[in-house]
Amino acid sequence: MPANEDYRPSRAFASLGNTFSDPVDAARFPKHILRFRNDRAAQTVGLADLTDDEWITHFGHFQSLPDGMDGPRAIRYHGHQFRHYNPDLGDGRGFLFAQMHAQDGRLLDLSTKGSGTTPYSRAGDGRLTLKGAVREVLAAALLEARGVSTSKAFSLIETGEQLMRGDEPSPTRSAALVRLSHSHLRFGVFQRHAFHRDADAIQTLIDHVAEHYIPEIATAEDRATAMLTHAVANMARLTAQWMAAGFVHGVLNTDNVTVMGESFDYGPYRFLPHFEPGFTAAYFDHSGLYAYGRQPEAAFWNCRALASTLSLVTSQEALIEVLHGFENAYQSALRDAVFARLGILPSGDADRDLDFVRDTYSMLERTKTPWEPFFFQCFGGKGRSEDVEWNVAFEGYEPDKPNRLDGIETPCDLLYEEIESIWAAISERDDWTLFEQKLSEIETLRVALS
Repeated sequence: MPANEDYRPSRAFASLGNTFSDPVDAARFPKHILRFRNDRAAQTVGLADLTDDEWITHFGHFQSLPDGMDGPRAIRYHGHQFRHYNPDLGDGRGFLFAQMHAQDGRLLDLSTKGSGTTPYSRAGDGRLTLKGAVREVLAAALLEARGVSTSKAFSLIETGEQLMRGDEPSPTRSAALVRLSHSHLRFGVFQRHAFHRDADAIQTLIDHVAEHYIPEIATAEDRATAMLTHAVANMARLTAQWMAAGFVHGVLNTDNVTVMGESFDYGPYRFLPHFEPGFTAAYFDHSGLYAYGRQPEAAFWNCRALASTLSLVTSQEALIEVLHGFENAYQSALRDAVFARLGILPSGDADRDLDFVRDTYSMLERTKTPWEPFFFQCFGGKGRSEDVEWNVAFEGYEPDKPNRLDGIETPCDLLYEEIESIWAAISERDDWTLFEQKLSEIETLRVALS
């Protein structure tokens, strides 16, 4: 591997020992076909100089990076799945592969999906379908472009196995995915140790967060409450960004959200065709628990679950007080996210701005205006909705760099039908053209909005 001064490896999580993770071995795959590498993300952690062969060595065979972790580690966690507690979770088809510091100083993780079985695989084969990997690459790219705090799809390697799945045509092709994320400290990591009544382990995790992720809580008299304050704010912000992006995560279990509030693990996600509060992403979400309009409720429920685990090390009263701040944090973040999506500046009158956001959603629900075309047409105040009342509410708001979308002729969306078309070309003809074109279109949008 070429020396690069921007590559700064870390063993921070591995140093916590076997209380929090287990050493595991990566699967051995019959093939390693590099389908996607994120050189922009790799540049931020000093890995962009890898040749394709070196890339496959590290992210297909999972040979350890220089001076990094001694080997992969499966993180231990529990979680509520559709609000039913499951103590049999943990990294079942992925592992933490490496940690390193980005150029901005943040500690980042490289973790996997589809890299083989672990002690937590249960009856699973530890593999990932190529279609699932393609979907995740696309989701992460578009979410980033739309202003959502998200993990980055780092690498996609097709692995040459035929997988049997009950929810899609089988046999189907396999892949190993690597994602770059700002911490994989899920709420469920804390829940596991609360389940075992291990207050020392919970305090160790809190201290770990203070040392490596939220240094401003290091001097707090009550680190647990200070950490929850950040987690609640992060979760409120992320949820608001999802809502403004028209994104439905689909599986908002406590093992799928993190303390740092970065979106990750895109399974049965969907983007809204139009505003519909009851729109669900997962075919198995029969009650609509994680429907688009219920995502703020789900996020708050998860924050309550995290607070419950922290009650082993601090007072419930202090934690409850922090939870009371979720709603205001969410409303403020939603205002910021919607204004950013519309490319306009807030008026400075918080009540007026929140009314404007409510009016926007009411209009979208009433008219069933296509979601992404609406935000594209109205960006920077250039266009107007057909709804006269909403146009009146729009008056008086100044554009924020209104020319940023000049040269982009059509909205950049990622609806279910388009994903299916992209996959059909890959599945039927091994034609990756549509996939590559979509990523190029998304990148053009990201650059324009950045």
